[in-house]
Amino acid sequence: MKKNTLALLAFSVVIAAGLWTVMFSPWTSPYVNFWGMMSISAVVLVTLSFFSEVRWWTGLEHGWKNILSGIVIAAALWGIFWTGDKVSSWMFGFAREQVDMIYGIKSGISPVLLSVLLLFLIGPAEEIFWRGYVQKTLSDRIGKNAGFLVATAVYACVHIPSWNFMLVMAALVAGFVWGLLYRLYPEKFMAVIISHALWDAAVFVWFPI
Repeated sequence: MKKNTLALLAFSVVIAAGLWTVMFSPWTSPYVNFWGMMSISAVVLVTLSFFSEVRWWTGLEHGWKNILSGIVIAAALWGIFWTGDKVSSWMFGFAREQVDMIYGIKSGISPVLLSVLLLFLIGPAEEIFWRGYVQKTLSDRIGKNAGFLVATAVYACVHIPSWNFMLVMAALVAGFVWGLLYRLYPEKFMAVIISHALWDAAVFVWFPI
């Protein structure tokens, strides 16, 4: 792998970390429009993904099976989070408060607009960047298993500036599931992208936990 490919990856991850810090940090988030910033971030990251030398879009399967698989994955992940919410509320006294803080970022925005953003921009862009670009690049360099684990860890770590334990754990769990699916079935990446978009809309708008 060319050195400039790794340099661009490192640069892209630093950009992503900076954007996530601005959006989630309690010292900066009050001064930005979260969903406007998230939409801009999605455009920036997916643009970096397309201009990289990693052709993550080649060899992907399309069709109704991927749509159905995406729906099933999203539903299963929603069930995992529903269960995790009950368990974490029982284990940690701060859990529910931190979850409510996450849901607080959707106040003041139309549910229809939020659904559109999550389904057609934010969800797909995140998946394309973190799995299609970051994980694939690392996998090609250090091996598929190591690439999966490192990409999952980085995806969780960029949420640390939120100082919200539940958000970091949510990113870790969701990132692990999507990363593992991409590790095992890279040709079915469209199903993973669909599942991310559907899960985002479901957990934030349609069926909040």
